[in-house]
Amino acid sequence: MEEKIEKRHQDNEDRMIKKGQEEDNGKKVTFQDQEIYIENLNQSVVQENEETAASIELEMRKQKALNKFRSMVEGAIIDNYLLEKPKKSFLRRESEREKQQQREISLWGVPLLPSKGHASTDVVLLKFLTAEDFKVNEAFKMLRNALKWRNECRIDAIPEENLHLGLEKFVYINSVGKQGQPVHYILYGAFKDKELYRKVLGTEENREKFLRLRIQLMEKSIEQLSFKAGGADSILQITDLKHSPGPEREEFRSVHKRASTLIQANYPELIQKHILINVPFWYYTSRFLTSRLKHQRGKKKVVLARPSKVTKTLLKYISPENLPVKYGGLKRENDIEFFPEDKASELIVRPNSASCIQIPVIEAGVTIIWDFTVVGWEVTCKQQFIPDDEGSYEVLLRKDKEKKMGDSVRNSFYISEPGKIVITIDNATLKKKRVYYRSKAKPTAPTYIIFKKQL
Repeated sequence: MEEKIEKRHQDNEDRMIKKGQEEDNGKKVTFQDQEIYIENLNQSVVQENEETAASIELEMRKQKALNKFRSMVEGAIIDNYLLEKPKKSFLRRESEREKQQQREISLWGVPLLPSKGHASTDVVLLKFLTAEDFKVNEAFKMLRNALKWRNECRIDAIPEENLHLGLEKFVYINSVGKQGQPVHYILYGAFKDKELYRKVLGTEENREKFLRLRIQLMEKSIEQLSFKAGGADSILQITDLKHSPGPEREEFRSVHKRASTLIQANYPELIQKHILINVPFWYYTSRFLTSRLKHQRGKKKVVLARPSKVTKTLLKYISPENLPVKYGGLKRENDIEFFPEDKASELIVRPNSASCIQIPVIEAGVTIIWDFTVVGWEVTCKQQFIPDDEGSYEVLLRKDKEKKMGDSVRNSFYISEPGKIVITIDNATLKKKRVYYRSKAKPTAPTYIIFKKQL
């Protein structure tokens, strides 16, 4: 380290001496300036070393807490008091059977007994430790309460329950995030329908069903996690507040709060980001009033997006191939043309300019299919086929006036001669626009040939 610092000093001294020999706006750099520069450099190196030392100390503290937590969980499982104090048993066989069952205890499919040596045990334990700022006793209490709650509410069986509430299109899992995390969506706009609102939230029994539906969504998402190094161990949750009931709806407010509390208490650190989109003004107001009461880490996990920023926000966490069309992505339900493996290319259109996407086609007798979307839109688009033969006519396939917002565009064209598909995007705004697009060719017989064969 000292040799490296000394070398940096020497390099900077040589640089300053050389600079002192040259004119810079009529003023030479003096050796006094060099000394000041070197002193500042020393302070920067000292600060860098202090930050490194603090980081190492923090990691050591976390490892120490994890070791203590592992030991505490191990003892609680071996002595059969992880869930509660052991009951006195007069039958030795029954007591031994209970102990054996306790040693097989697992959470989210991961064994909790550290001595089993399962690679994912530490990952799960760290989630409870992180949620409680590495306070071991609090983390143990949280783990015990979560396990007791799962037993009392039969959570392990909840993925197989048929909770028929008519919300299948509004509470679902769809695709994965950029880091492979499952993404689940909750669309509260479903409750705009007054009849559905009364059906789901009108009685205490149905509100309990809705809560179980929310927990079922969490459990099904967790089934897709690996809890291994390099694998996904958390979830992206997207909550769409478009047309959602306002704060005056007591039943909605109550069940939403209960669901948030249950998830926070029993699924620590499992939601990597909670992204709320189409956020209305009243939600910002209520969140501002309660933000001081919330934990700082919890606030960092929440992302808010107004309607105009939905696509831009979601694309930070989800690739365009996996983002649903309704949110400005390229993913369509039951798509037979494109798959998530068909990666999209990116084009930047500068302010007050136009750019083109060109899809060359060398051979005739194929159908070209393409997808594209513009983040934020507010552009005009023109799609045309331009043949290589100058004697042939250009074909205008589609021309859109200024498209402010909306779904992605899909189109196709049968190629009867070599040429290229050209998509022109005209950006008249003062902001650059980001375009995502992809295309593929399919061998196709013209319609008139198929019709002729049928005759």
